[in-house]
Order: sequence, then C-alpha cells, then structure tokens
Amino acid sequence: MRPRRCALLISLTLIAPLISAQTSASAPAVPKTGLLQNGTSLFQQNCAFCHGRDAGGGETGPDLTRSKIVADDVGGNKIGPIVRNGITDKGMPKFALPDNDIAALVAFIHEAKTKAESQKGGRRGVDPSDLTTGNAEAGKQYFNGAGGCARCHSPTGDLAGVAGRREGLALERAMLYPRNPPATATVTLPSGETVEGKLIHRDEFTIALRDASGRYRSWFVDRVKVSVDSPADAHADLLAKYTDSDIHNLMAYLQTLK
Repeated sequence: MRPRRCALLISLTLIAPLISAQTSASAPAVPKTGLLQNGTSLFQQNCAFCHGRDAGGGETGPDLTRSKIVADDVGGNKIGPIVRNGITDKGMPKFALPDNDIAALVAFIHEAKTKAESQKGGRRGVDPSDLTTGNAEAGKQYFNGAGGCARCHSPTGDLAGVAGRREGLALERAMLYPRNPPATATVTLPSGETVEGKLIHRDEFTIALRDASGRYRSWFVDRVKVSVDSPADAHADLLAKYTDSDIHNLMAYLQTLK
C-alpha cells in the first residue's frame, strides 16, 4: 500500500467517530417549544372541555396537575396508554393519535403540572377526602327525614352505586345542582282533555312534551293549562335550608353508596 493512501485511511479512521457524533448531534429534532405548542393546541381541542384549559380540572374531568398517574409518568409510559385506550367507565373516550401527538400532549401536561406546583397559595382544587368529613349516619337520617331525599331517591334504586360513578366534587355538584333531571308535564287542552308526558321544552311561549306513545307534542302556553313536576325544584328549595353540617353529613352518607 502506498504511504500516502495508508496515511489517508488512518486519518479517516480517526476522524470518523467525530463526524458520526457531529451528525448525530445535529440530527433534526422537534424543539421543546414546538412540542409544547403542538401539545397546547391538541389539549385545547381534545381535552380542555373536561380537564380545563390548564389541565387543572373541568366540568367532568379531574385535575391532571395533581394526578398520581401524571406524577408517576415517565416519557408518556402512563399517560400514553390512557389517551389511546380511554377510560370508558369514567366517560373518557379513546383517542387515535400518532406517537408525536401523544408526546406533545405528555409534554403539555407535565408543563402544566410544573406551572401549577410553582404557584403560590397552596392547593387549587378539592380532594375527595375533603368531602368525607361529615357523619354518615347523620346524613342517612337527614336523607330519610328532614331533607326529604327519600321521597324521590332510593339508595338501592337510582342511587345504588352512585359513589362508584362519581366522587368528590362531582358527587357534591350532582347532589346540590342536578343537571337536566327528568321532569313530567300535564297539559290540559281547552276541550278538557289532558296530555301527560316527559317535559321536552318550556319557555314563556311554548311547552313541549313526549307522551306515553313517544309522540312529540307542543302547544302555546296561553292556550292551555300547564302543570309541571320537576324534581330539580326540590333541590333548589333545599339550597336555602341546608346547614354546613347537613351538606357534609349528606355527602358522607352518599359516599357509602358504592
């Protein structure tokens, strides 16, 4: 082998690792800021409705910044499977997202957790344990007695397993401010005929119901007599009557219905 060619080969052998290292170091990567921007956008589109815009909890979803799953997550190993598979019994759907979108969501959630933990003023939410301080037996007595709850609800009927379906603040919200509870209406026509059914709509001009046969019917309220039976009214009436002890005791009792 010629001396010059031999020297060239030796030089290439020595610098090859340096070239490889430089190539690897300069390989294109998604900047952290770009990952967070993508994660922010994805979270607002898919998750914020339930978990809040800052992941601090929303209408139906828990506070992710204080979640044990998020705290234990390393590189998406805990969050990723939940996003992909959902939690159907908790109402969380599956999301068919590619790996880079999952990584972006994970980055956003961890960033939100870091920001939340840096804020002054202590906790930002309510733990389920905060709402178990009442006396369950006193709550049961209130349920069956002064509260009048047993007139519409049953611990072995509609409330069976309620503490397994809801917990903490979600359970208290359902107790104090039930959303869209079924109401029935009775409409008396000018002819004297009465029509009963599930209340569908009511405003100052019209009332509509669905009768026993499933037929949708509506009338102008100034042409008929209307009687509405709405269970939510009883909840609204109780708001002015509850004492703090009543609420804590009733919550403690409801949380035994698992």
